[in-house]
Amino acid sequence: MVRENKATWKANYFLKVVTYLDEYPKCFIVGADNVGSKQMQQIRISLRGLAVVLMGKNTMMRKAIKGHLENNQALDRILPHIRGNVGFVFTKGDLNEVREKLLQNKVRAPARAGAIAPCEVIIPAQNTGLGPEKTSFFQALSIPTKISKGTIEIINDVPILKPGDKVGASEATLLNMLNISPFSYGLVIEQVYDSGSIFSPNILDIKPEDLRAKFQQGVANVAALSLAMGYPTIASAPHSIANGFKNLLAIAAVTDVEFKQAETVKEFLKDPSKFAAAAAASAPAASAAAPAAKAEAKKEESEPESDDDMGFGLFD
Repeated sequence: MVRENKATWKANYFLKVVTYLDEYPKCFIVGADNVGSKQMQQIRISLRGLAVVLMGKNTMMRKAIKGHLENNQALDRILPHIRGNVGFVFTKGDLNEVREKLLQNKVRAPARAGAIAPCEVIIPAQNTGLGPEKTSFFQALSIPTKISKGTIEIINDVPILKPGDKVGASEATLLNMLNISPFSYGLVIEQVYDSGSIFSPNILDIKPEDLRAKFQQGVANVAALSLAMGYPTIASAPHSIANGFKNLLAIAAVTDVEFKQAETVKEFLKDPSKFAAAAAASAPAASAAAPAAKAEAKKEESEPESDDDMGFGLFD
């Protein structure tokens, strides 16, 4: 088999980049640090039929994208994120589904001296099975130990590395002695490109319930601010009407003003015994409804009333 020359290979690569950019509306910009060729092959196999992975030199990827900007100006937003050891995962499918596949294809790896810790590393309290001659490793890392039945025992859980820390020779040696592989490596999603927009992968974690809660909180804040300023808005109008009606009932209760909605209030004020009669009449109904109320108690706790969501009661 004759291998194509360098110029032909570059031309084919540029064509592949442009073809993928035109064919696929969505892609992940992924970091590929510490990902080996065998692991990359497994990732490609797992994404088969769902997404395609494209790696290459940053200069070539930038050149291919710049040459295609006249056809799609939105691709200019990708260029600032092509730095470091990165690649693309193109897809037409659901972004969350592709992300799950990428997260599943991670490989455990031991700590190596000089590596940057991607996560926190905690050595759990345990009997290490190591002899007393290894005590110096634990002392160098200020790990409290004791000798138990001729072996070293770690007394408490000890955080040894934080995210971003550089792994030292002592930490790497100790973790390897304890057979702890604290890191896992795979393609890390750095940015998401979707139909001309580029955003952080954290956006994919937002659910409709989160958006609804944020919107309700915003409406409540607008209503509270409008009521405090005396500036009517759509959000504050129901509360203003309720407050006005409450004031009308208060005026009717102490004056001769009559209107239909105030008749019940006036009757109860004229004859306080009706309060007791109403309470007695409602008692049997309340006792009959008690089993149903208990059954719905949990549901009511998890579903707050709309007035509570707005921050005001009906007659506030």
